[in-house]
Amino acid sequence: MTDVKHIPPADKAAILSEALPYIRRFSGATIVIKYGGNAMTEPALKEGFARDIVLLKLVGINPVIVHGGGPQINGMLERVGKEGTFIQGMRVTDSETMDIVEMVLGGHVNKEIVSMINTHGGKAVGVTGRDGHFIKAKKLLINTPENPGVDIGQVGEVESIDTTLLRGLINNGQIPVVAPIGVGKRGEAFNINADLVAGKLAEELNAEKLLMMTNIAGVLDKEGNLLTNLTPSRIDELIADGTLYGGMLPKISSAVEAAVNGVKATHIIDGRVPNALLLEIFTDSGIGSMILGEGKA
Repeated sequence: MTDVKHIPPADKAAILSEALPYIRRFSGATIVIKYGGNAMTEPALKEGFARDIVLLKLVGINPVIVHGGGPQINGMLERVGKEGTFIQGMRVTDSETMDIVEMVLGGHVNKEIVSMINTHGGKAVGVTGRDGHFIKAKKLLINTPENPGVDIGQVGEVESIDTTLLRGLINNGQIPVVAPIGVGKRGEAFNINADLVAGKLAEELNAEKLLMMTNIAGVLDKEGNLLTNLTPSRIDELIADGTLYGGMLPKISSAVEAAVNGVKATHIIDGRVPNALLLEIFTDSGIGSMILGEGKA
């Protein structure tokens, strides 16, 4: 990576000039960021992410972060000697596992992100969906070839989101950092896929953008080429011909749903690239895949 100190002054000026129209365009807008993958575990990328979030806030953009934490949860389960069971890629979550999930996501991971951002001059506040019960959840049932509607414990899907708490934080100049834990009708906790929470939150906040940080360059064709301006119908074609499959499907589904339901653009970007957020938001070419609702491309 080029050291910014060694970039010629004229090139620095050109970079700032290219960013200016985007700063002007997005000032005052809300952007929801799904934070995960290597960007969440590698120290240099974690520091860079925190600085980028503070910069977004300083130029008038309102970032809202939704984070995952699968590797951290796995590590804690191993430490307590608990073996994970999965059905179709979803973790079977009994009450003991849910306690650990809530401790790791709502405690350790969330507070670390908040602390990093605040260390770099931001005003981040960590919340889970149980705070003010702002993320209402219901049990997610899994259909398997053998049995429909399999109960895998305290794994949920979003029933509704009340954005009053988050809007209050944003209006107070703060940066919400959301752990994807919802609350059921009886007050019980549900672990929810972070991509799903980020997508629904972007819809409810009428976000300008939803950015999903991953460990791949974006949506790739069968030859490995990056696909940039996509529509929901094009995504359907890529799923139908087998280009998109497996672990990409939940992420793509959340991105498309957000684009269809009012989010102006959703982006899938490579969180392993330093300053990925700034490159995608403030440059003409961007670095990842952008999905627009039909008629917007």
